[in-house]
Amino acid sequence: MSRALKAISQWMQSQLHWPIRDQWEKLVQKLNGHFAYYGITGNSEALERFRDAAKRLWHKWLNRRSRQSGGMSWQRFEELLKQFYPLPPPRVVHSIYAAKS
Repeated sequence: MSRALKAISQWMQSQLHWPIRDQWEKLVQKLNGHFAYYGITGNSEALERFRDAAKRLWHKWLNRRSRQSGGMSWQRFEELLKQFYPLPPPRVVHSIYAAKS
């Protein structure tokens, strides 16, 4: 998980100049890909931790981008997530209990 978070952090740092909407679209793709690969029965807590860590990283990099206005507060960031840019919920894609045909 730490390797994936480090890769996301490096990607976010390199894409600071992108508009927020474009960053969000790509981040959603990355999260959904992670959930699709690691979303197995019993791994939902780890998926939730990954999503929360990615959210904190995104706030960190957006906050660094706007120093002149005092940065982005958590309150403003949460409003952005809620109104315009929601992150996908973690989901279990592969069930070990699914019947095999």
